[in-house]
Amino acid sequence: MILLDTHVWVWWIQGDPRVASCAPILDAAPAEAVIVSAISCWEVAVLHARGKLVFDCPLDSWFDAAIRAAGVRIADVNAQIAVESTRIPDWPHRDPADRILVATARFLGCDFVTEDTKILAYRHANAIDLNELLKRGLG
Repeated sequence: MILLDTHVWVWWIQGDPRVASCAPILDAAPAEAVIVSAISCWEVAVLHARGKLVFDCPLDSWFDAAIRAAGVRIADVNAQIAVESTRIPDWPHRDPADRILVATARFLGCDFVTEDTKILAYRHANAIDLNELLKRGLG
């Protein structure tokens, strides 16, 4: 079970070359082994509204396809995750959404797949990069 950072999720769904080597692993994942946080849905919607993410279909259609991909499971941001986000020691990042994402991975006890160098260097994040996912797979 892995949690995808927002950018990794978007790259995967959009067929971006940065995730091409791991796409077969993600595409073949067992049902609900790939998790996306509800906060990532919010981030995508905000970026789309600001014109920083453009899709070739309406946003709702993109979400429908992106959530169905390989049995992605959406993790809600619940009270426990909100509280966990305040307990992350020495948090190196200014982005509150990234704090929620790391707290979600910690709460669920899964790896957090990201290319964010600050998070990858942060020892309390359970973070792995795409190359590590390629070596380890999903299980």
